Amino acid sequence: MPKLKTHRGAAKRFRKTASGKFKRGKAYKSHILTKKAPGRKRGLARATTVSAADAKRVREMLPYA
Repeated sequence: MPKLKTHRGAAKRFRKTASGKFKRGKAYKSHILTKKAPGRKRGLARATTVSAADAKRVREMLPYA
């Protein structure tokens, strides 16, 4: 069976954790930051895990992660 290709866009956006889940960054942190509260911006800076509904799709895009 041939080797699978890694989805390069997904490889730049997701990292696998030690427990096997996928880590992702949050959206809405790139521009128009003046109207966002400081606490909200701090929360957006922290990473979170990919939802269970999307985890299967990410796992297929990153076969060797």
